[in-house]
Amino acid sequence: MKKSLSAQELYLKSVRHTNYKILFWRISLFLIFIVSWELCARCGIIDSFIFSSPSKLIRCLNSMLFEQHLLEHIGITLFETIVSFFLVIAVSLVFAVLLWKSRTLSKILEPYMVMLNSLPKSALAPLLIVWLGASYKTIILTGMSVAVFGSIMSLYTGFMEVDPEKIKLIYTLNGTGSDALYKVILPANIPNLLSIMKVNIGLCLVGVIIGEFIAARQGLGYLIIYGSQVFTLVHKQILYSFFL
Repeated sequence: MKKSLSAQELYLKSVRHTNYKILFWRISLFLIFIVSWELCARCGIIDSFIFSSPSKLIRCLNSMLFEQHLLEHIGITLFETIVSFFLVIAVSLVFAVLLWKSRTLSKILEPYMVMLNSLPKSALAPLLIVWLGASYKTIILTGMSVAVFGSIMSLYTGFMEVDPEKIKLIYTLNGTGSDALYKVILPANIPNLLSIMKVNIGLCLVGVIIGEFIAARQGLGYLIIYGSQVFTLVHKQILYSFFL
């Protein structure tokens, strides 16, 4: 006799079926996009010189891996991004704690933090490079500048939104400010910190690439600028030959 499934087993089976269905459609949409892109490029529906094609991208990737040391450039950019990311988290935690401990300090610095966070970081990067010189340390600082001010404000806001009754309970039990910080404030803000980290890793990468655009001879930002210059030169040559 066939054994009937329990409600829990039916639920787990339904969840697995849904997950497989989502995975199938994700892969299918990606493959449809790649195949359509390739066919449109081969049939002349789109200009393969402007939009390229998957096959050309694979050949270009293979060429860059062996001729232009692509992995080395990726490694440099990743190193600068990871260093700037961890520095942003450390600096943000330190400053958020200082602002939480001193309400006077937070009121003094709040307008400056808002102003610094609203600055266009692409305009700040050239100033940092002029002031500090063109080096990987300056590029790391550029990556930090994109994320650090927003992170400090987000963490400080999270600290201030913790239930004050819990902090009052710590003090009622003869606890100190450090007890309130380590036993209430920081644990309550772990989800907030994780959300900030998810955003910051992308922001730090953007900041690092902006720095590499301006003053670098290695990294993905340098490769992007180099590729755009080569593309512009080739495009001008094609236009010149067309008019001749």
